[in-house]
Amino acid sequence: MQVVDAEVEKKEILNKYRKLLRYSKPFLKDGDAKLIKKAFNTSLEAHKEMRRKSGEPYIFHPLAVAQICVEEIGLGTTSIISALLHDVVEDTEMELEDIKSEFGPKVSKIIDGLTKISGVFEYGSSQQAENFRKMLLTLSQDVRVILVKLADRLHNMRTLESMPRNKQLKIASETIYLYAPLAHRLGLYAIKSELEDLYLKFSEADVFREISFKINATKDARNRSIRRFMAPIQRELKAQGYDCIIKGRPKSIFSIWNKMKKQEIPFEQVYDLFAIRIILNSDLASEKADCWKVYSIVTDFYQPNPDRLRDWISTPKANGYESLHTTVMGPNGQWVEVQIRTQRMDEIAEKGYAAHWKYKDNGNSPESGLEQWINRVRDLMEQSDSSAREFVDDFRSNLFSEEVFVFTPKGDLKILPNGATALDFAFDIHTEVGEHCLGAKVNSRLVPLNYVLHNGDQAEILTSNKQKPTEGWLKYVKTTKARSKIKEALKEEEKQATANGKEIVFRKLKQIKVDPNPETINHLRAFFNAKSLNELYYKVSVGIIDPKDIKKFKETRSIHKTGVKGNISDATTFAREFSRLKGKKQDILFIGEDMDKVDYKLSRCCNPIPGDDVFGFITVNEGIKIHRTNCPNSIELMSNYGYRIVKAKWASQKETAFLAGLKIIGTDRVGLINDVTKVISDELKVNMRSITIDTDTGIFDGNISLYVNDKLHLELLINKLEKVNGVVKVTRYDPA
Repeated sequence: MQVVDAEVEKKEILNKYRKLLRYSKPFLKDGDAKLIKKAFNTSLEAHKEMRRKSGEPYIFHPLAVAQICVEEIGLGTTSIISALLHDVVEDTEMELEDIKSEFGPKVSKIIDGLTKISGVFEYGSSQQAENFRKMLLTLSQDVRVILVKLADRLHNMRTLESMPRNKQLKIASETIYLYAPLAHRLGLYAIKSELEDLYLKFSEADVFREISFKINATKDARNRSIRRFMAPIQRELKAQGYDCIIKGRPKSIFSIWNKMKKQEIPFEQVYDLFAIRIILNSDLASEKADCWKVYSIVTDFYQPNPDRLRDWISTPKANGYESLHTTVMGPNGQWVEVQIRTQRMDEIAEKGYAAHWKYKDNGNSPESGLEQWINRVRDLMEQSDSSAREFVDDFRSNLFSEEVFVFTPKGDLKILPNGATALDFAFDIHTEVGEHCLGAKVNSRLVPLNYVLHNGDQAEILTSNKQKPTEGWLKYVKTTKARSKIKEALKEEEKQATANGKEIVFRKLKQIKVDPNPETINHLRAFFNAKSLNELYYKVSVGIIDPKDIKKFKETRSIHKTGVKGNISDATTFAREFSRLKGKKQDILFIGEDMDKVDYKLSRCCNPIPGDDVFGFITVNEGIKIHRTNCPNSIELMSNYGYRIVKAKWASQKETAFLAGLKIIGTDRVGLINDVTKVISDELKVNMRSITIDTDTGIFDGNISLYVNDKLHLELLINKLEKVNGVVKVTRYDPA
């Protein structure tokens, strides 16, 4: 048992509080320090009996979140107080009204947005999605709720070691699915990169350790390359009187891993492991000219790649990011990215929204696309009547998309998400223009509604009073505004069709003697892959779903019966029922032992085999599906449906065959296929299900689908195959 030294802890708490005040001091106004002290004491008292999973006092967490708000994001007094108090309503006896009376309505509103929704959720809903939507409702009034939440999430990720494995995966998946893209959108690049790296650390620990080790091993050589590259540029900039800082910025572990995956290359072939950043001390009036002069100096020494010039000074990104990027050929024959920006631009790039407003308050910044994005979120909140799950998907697609810049006939600039169409452009101008859109003229050429716009296009919308939205239009649009307006226009027509469809469904269920209770109807919705009940009824009404197929639902339903009784829709209910059947408290599903008690299947999307790190996911009508933790779908499942995640392990059992796939690349030669199949069939006695071979200009490319006992068996097979003469690379793939 851990011995707690109360005096040492008290001293540590005070040190952290004093550090917070030191960083806050430069911007504190009269009375602010007293308010911060009051918030600290309130939080300290509310959390006095609480400890984190690591064993440390709970107050360490709100203090750390407040420190991140000040030091790493640059927020002020209201945010510091909100950070110190962000968990008191959720975790203690304090009420929002208490916060409001003590600290005012602004702090109360932020904390309300950060407090999770309690109570019972309807079947099929997502608690994570509901909480995220609630937080965004507050964003539409005060963006600080998101910034404090990002600070909270960053500290939770930094201290995730103390959490159990299933919680680590759930929290890490949520982070990469929603919070890292959100940090990126708000311009918090340092926080975004750290969140991505921490996600990799807990989801792919071996990969993270391997890349970290290789980065450290090449650090000295990399630093020599940076110094050699920068030396002539530094001399010339100094000679021309520029006051600047030049530094080498290493690429994040997550971005290196991404490049390795996308390009299917090893670490050694990732050449752009670092970027050079030149930060100028420049007056606002001469910023743009100074950056281009420095670009000219850089390209005097090194040859630029004309396809890799990015000018975000003339047209900043929608999140306020400004910088000039070029890629040049370095002295050692490798491409090096050079980023040129001023101190103001660098602070906005690192601290995002908070820094943007700091400069805007000084009157130094023009209207940014960042406000436009916040306004789009407000519109999305007002217009969205979809489920929380659909809303999060919609919001996430807006987070990820880059921008495209399009001009009106009068020369006004419109910023739309990349992939936006002429129809999106029409709705962006005005709802009525969108609803009556026939087509468009882009650069004086007639184009259809679904024409995808490009940077620099000039578009004119053609309309007709006879035109009206159709269901097919939803396939043509990318923006939330256009989609919601089209759905709104279709709503009345759909309303009648939905009512007719509901009547048909209920009549058909009664005919086949199935009780049309809410659970049955929800299973029917999942069976036909409908996102909502209204969509199910509508599809039946218009003939997309044949009412005769409802009989197939009854037949399929009778097959999927589980030994775990009752409506199992979440992990808590599963654990209770499972413990009842096992006769002892148990919430871990042992794969290979419990098939008689629980209906579970190995997921076809990732084909897990013994030895893989896995989890169980409770589906609506197909029992439990077993997925690998690095399955392509795992991030979305854990992020949005954490309450349906079940802990699962492989049981020690008799040998069973599991389907796996191997991709083999090599140099073609006579007898190579024979040697490969000998290793598989003769040496290791593995049964093959299928083999496809393709050879082109001396390159051998084969996909083999086979049955193995477990992960070790598969790794042994890969090692043996890599030793075959002519084989260059063997990798695992999912033969689903």
